[in-house]
Amino acid sequence: MNKNNATLKLRGMSCASCANSIEDAIQSVPGVSECSVNFGAELASVTYDSEKTDLEAIQDAIDAAGYSGQPVQEQDILTGDDDAERKARIAESRQLTRKVWIGGIISTILVIGSLPAMTGLHIPLIPMWLHNFWLQAVLTAPVQFWCGKSFYINSWKALKRHAATMDTLIALGTSAAYFYSLFVTVFPRFLIAQGLSPSVYYEVAAVVITLILLGKLFENRAKGQTSEAIRKLMGLQARTARIIRNGKEMEVPIAEVQIGDVILVRPGEKIPTDGEVIEGSSTVDEAMVTGESVAVKKQPGDEVIGATINKTGSFKFRTTRVGKDTFLAQIVKLVQQAQGSKAPIQRLSDQVTGWFVPAVIAIAIATFIIWYNFMGNVTLAIITTVGVLIIACPCALGLATPTSIMVGTGKGAENGILIKGADSLELAHKLQTIVLDKTGTLTQGKPTVTDFITVEGTANNNELKLLQLAASIERNSEHPIAEAVVQYAQSQAVDLTVVQNFQAIAGSGVQGNVSNKLVQVGTRRWMSELGIDTQALKSRWDRLEYLGKTVIWIAVDGKVQGIMAISDALKPSSARVVQTLQKLGLEVVMLTGDNQRTAEIIAREVGIKRVLAEVRPDQKAATVEQLQAEEKVVAMVGDGINDAPALAQADVGIAIGTGTDIAIAASDITLISGDLQGIVTAIQLSRATIRNIRQNLFFAFIYNVAGIPIAAGILFPFFGWLLSPIIAGAAMAFSSVSVVTNSLRLRSFQPKATV
Repeated sequence: MNKNNATLKLRGMSCASCANSIEDAIQSVPGVSECSVNFGAELASVTYDSEKTDLEAIQDAIDAAGYSGQPVQEQDILTGDDDAERKARIAESRQLTRKVWIGGIISTILVIGSLPAMTGLHIPLIPMWLHNFWLQAVLTAPVQFWCGKSFYINSWKALKRHAATMDTLIALGTSAAYFYSLFVTVFPRFLIAQGLSPSVYYEVAAVVITLILLGKLFENRAKGQTSEAIRKLMGLQARTARIIRNGKEMEVPIAEVQIGDVILVRPGEKIPTDGEVIEGSSTVDEAMVTGESVAVKKQPGDEVIGATINKTGSFKFRTTRVGKDTFLAQIVKLVQQAQGSKAPIQRLSDQVTGWFVPAVIAIAIATFIIWYNFMGNVTLAIITTVGVLIIACPCALGLATPTSIMVGTGKGAENGILIKGADSLELAHKLQTIVLDKTGTLTQGKPTVTDFITVEGTANNNELKLLQLAASIERNSEHPIAEAVVQYAQSQAVDLTVVQNFQAIAGSGVQGNVSNKLVQVGTRRWMSELGIDTQALKSRWDRLEYLGKTVIWIAVDGKVQGIMAISDALKPSSARVVQTLQKLGLEVVMLTGDNQRTAEIIAREVGIKRVLAEVRPDQKAATVEQLQAEEKVVAMVGDGINDAPALAQADVGIAIGTGTDIAIAASDITLISGDLQGIVTAIQLSRATIRNIRQNLFFAFIYNVAGIPIAAGILFPFFGWLLSPIIAGAAMAFSSVSVVTNSLRLRSFQPKATV
């Protein structure tokens, strides 16, 4: 199977029922394995087998359902082509504005002309010709059939696929009011013969359509604001770059920059793209993409990120990634994917909207039959039926979750938190246990050698000879401790030699042949497993471990020759963050390969009570699984590379580090900055987002549960109170706007500082 992922921008949706229809249409295409349609984001995320289908077939299925979908191209992310969506939204907004103005003017005239009939009073200031039914029919026609044209078109499309949407309800409700009024206008004597008053409701049809269009206008503008985070990210990129080619300095558009180009960056300028510093030094403000407020020093060999700002000095760097492959482009793409995904909490509203519209039509028919048959009042029957059709709109339900997710994931990106999907954002608020890897998470991840003790002492340069053997072996390892040993050897001006038969034993150590000697460097436990006597340096080992240092043993030809103590400083924020997490009601667990004594010393420094020590890398995932077996929702926090299996096993995997491709792929949430505060911020953001979603769902459900019975006239027999279809239309429009507006409150989210 050739698994492909694609994101399509959708057009033509009017409510959550439309999203369900598109989702069903895409899933019916052979070869499509997964599909998620987000009404709020107007995106479809599709996973398909390219051997069985392609994007054209998927687009054809969307077209057949009465909508359209265009693939979101990766190269459009930062080239400015994405502005097409914004322009389309502006064009739609202008069209809606014109219709609202025309509908508003006509509706005002109709309401004024209908006031005498509605109030039963003679109003001298209103000319009699405004009361004319034929004039009202002519005035209403452009509102009904031009302003409300989209409702009829979308209803017809839905009917052809044997479905019903919000447009179906609006078209039925307003058409009932308009065509009944037209019948009364043409055949008034028929109603008089039946003993009924020839009343018309042209103003109802016109005002309801206008109010709904006004709601769509506000909704359109508000939904545009939910994508503000993406626009901010895209706006960060520099438009031009100052490159040096053939010894000449020239300024070129960012699209013309190629991998390997040398770029000059002066103080105050944006760094155009990703690369590696080759000359000069400076400090760089990376807050816009990492959330790290402190400027970072850059010198030859250091990586720089596109869109960050050079602060102090000039430097040259060689480009390593351009266009859609840059770090900023990856962030934008990830945020787009997250905004297009669905949270599990949305399933409830999806299930409701699936049967909602047919149920409302059934209620409307029953309402008409009851009022007409039992009360014999066609006026009440029409008003209540139209009211039910108009007020029962599933839009609020459809917008409740996706709008909050869009704002929440965007806000996370602004704070240097990349959230892979809506399910991760939702699950984070349920976390009970946070597992923190020690090296690189609680600590700086840059261990240094503090003590080097040999059995034979320093005589005849024995110490340097042993260091040469140990460092030569460790040079072949990628472990941070190995890097510390090599750096220490280099600081002592020790030349490293060739190693043969190198072998790394996960969680234990490394070994190989150097100058015809078998050299083994690793843990005391491993030495015991190898049958190597460690008594000669045990007292020294005890003292170093008591101080909380990691100690490695060096054996040559089966005999211990020395030990090396390595220390990794804690991050300044570690203790504060641990305390904050505990105050949030979370159990904090430290996971490390260090021995129990060393691990407990470090844990005490940061305030962690539960320690899981001497855990080899291949055991980390199993350890997380054991915690889950305690019926806990577990998050694993690690560097995203060595801890990948544990990150995948956890309910929520949180990668801390530089935000590399591997870290992003391995985790559910990636904290671009190494600051542990990001863990707290991610959890706080999750809780704020879920709280916002629940508020939206409450308002949407209460609105429909209370609104439909009132519109059906349940209060009329008791209080004589009947809901006007005009009020129903206003309430329906307000419900969607209020849900989106409530979601936008998340834009003011600010993470609370650690204690």
